Parts: sequence; structure tokens; C-alpha cells
Amino acid sequence: MFKSFFYSKKWALWAYLGLFFLLASLLAQTSINVAINEWYKEFYDVLQDAKNHSIDDFYHFIKQFLYLALPYVLIATITQYFGSIYAFKWREAMTFDYIKFWQKKDDNIEGSSQRIQEDIYNFSKIIESLGLAFVKAIMTLIAFVPILWMLSAHVNLPILKDINGSLVWIAFLVSLGGLVISWFVGIKLPGLEYNNQKAEAAFRKELVFAEDDRKNYASDESILSLFTGLKINYKRLFLHYGYFNIWLYLFEQIMVIVPFLIMTPSLFLGLIQLGIIIQVGNAFDQVRSSFSIFITNWTTITQLRSIYKRLDEFEKNIEYRKHKLI
Repeated sequence: MFKSFFYSKKWALWAYLGLFFLLASLLAQTSINVAINEWYKEFYDVLQDAKNHSIDDFYHFIKQFLYLALPYVLIATITQYFGSIYAFKWREAMTFDYIKFWQKKDDNIEGSSQRIQEDIYNFSKIIESLGLAFVKAIMTLIAFVPILWMLSAHVNLPILKDINGSLVWIAFLVSLGGLVISWFVGIKLPGLEYNNQKAEAAFRKELVFAEDDRKNYASDESILSLFTGLKINYKRLFLHYGYFNIWLYLFEQIMVIVPFLIMTPSLFLGLIQLGIIIQVGNAFDQVRSSFSIFITNWTTITQLRSIYKRLDEFEKNIEYRKHKLI
């Protein structure tokens, strides 16, 4: 899965220079996010103290925001576009590396065509999107943890005010707790995804054979039987995703109000201004969401685990070791 792209001379430039470009663009996005976080504080402080400022001050901050936001949009768009090309190049490398070994085998593993055509594409696309998300999360933590640590000095709640970097620890602990709960709530999802892909492959195979021989394939009985299996698998999958999503959406909504619950008492005591609260809210969300990267991408990770299992089986079936074929 990885050797065909990263260990190949043919694809070395795409694999490594492309990866460098993606990392550089993520670093640029993170730097802009840090600048926007600082902008929040100054902007909302002006709004809170509007009587001592003019409308020109307001427009000045709007211009500052546009100077930050517009380059961010451009960089993010280019990153997304290039990431899609990068994923397709990875798919191309895997596809032709698999096919040249698969063609030499007389026996086929279940769903070979699906694994070459669909699973490889989904694997490369998910790896690309998750990889970018994880790297961005790490960069965000490096940039925002020091900011949130310093902002923790404004916390005035009992116990928390005596803990250095209390906001960072809270973000870490709630994310860790959420991850543990997500593991137990979604523990059955990878197996269900895997079984569902097998059922889909069997149904597709019957239809493909029927394109050339409708007398012996795709009878009403076989189609009904295969689709009934699909229906049962999907009902189970939808049910388990249903209660997992209840937990996920609940967790995300609760996390929105946590920084405000911690910081608002200081505002009413006159110890801080509105700008600090907004800045804390943004920095806390950046750090917490980075710590929670596995939680927010749990569904995608589940799909990746299923696809990885199928491709790993496929590699073993075609004896994916070049030295054995020499």
C-alpha cells in the first residue's frame, strides 16, 4: 500500500516533493490561524468599547481580517486541489503495482475487481485527507498550546486558577475522555463496514457477470438474496452509526460552551474584556479539536480500517513480494 508509492523511483518526486508542498501549505494556514486568533482579541475589545472608537477603527479591523482571510481561502483551495491530485497519483501507483502481480495468478480473492478499482481509490483518498488533518492538528497544537497556556492566567475559577496552563489540561482531558468513550461506542463499526463491503462486492460481481450472461446470472432469486444481505448489513450499520452520531454531536456541542463557562465569571468581575473571552474560545477550540482529531474523524477512520483490512488480504492473496516472482 505504501511501498508502491513511497519506495518507487518512478513516483519519488510526487511522493516526497508533493508531501513537502502539502506540509508547507498547512504550515501557512496554521500561521494565518494564529494571526486571526490575535485579531479576535483586538477586534472584540474595540466593539466592547465602541464609545471610545470611531467607525474608521471598525473598518480598519475588517480590512485586517480580509488581508488574513483571503490568502487563507486561496491557500486552502490550492491545498485541497493539489491533495486530490496527490491522492490520485498514489492510486495510480498502487493500481499498476497490484495489477502486474494479480495478472499472474490463476485464482482470485473475493471482490478482486472492487479491491483494485474502488478500495485503492478510497484508501488513497482517505489517507490523503486524514493525513492532512493529522499533520494540521499537530501544527495547530504546536502553535496554539503556548497561546492557550498563557491565556490560562486569566482563569479565575477556584482550583483551576491555581493550575498552570489549566485551559490546556482541560482541553486535553476532555478530548482523552471523549476518545475513550468513542472507542467503546463505536467498537462494532469496523467489523460492520468490512462485512458490508463484502456484501457489496458479491452483489456487484453478480451484476457484472450478468452483463455477459443473463441466463445464468442475476436471476430474481439470486438478486433478491444478495440484496437482502445488503439490506440487513446496512440496517445494522445505520443503527450503530446512529447512536455513535448521537454521542459525537453531543460531545461537539458541549465543547462549544466549555471555554465560556470557564472564562465568563472573570468578565463579570471586570478582570478581563470580551476580546480575551473570544480569543480563549477560538484558541481552546483549536487545541481541543486538534486533541480530538480521532473523535471527529472516527467515521472516516472506521472506513479506512475496513479498507486496509481488505487490501491487506488482497496483498497476501497475490503474494505481494516481488522477490518471490523473480
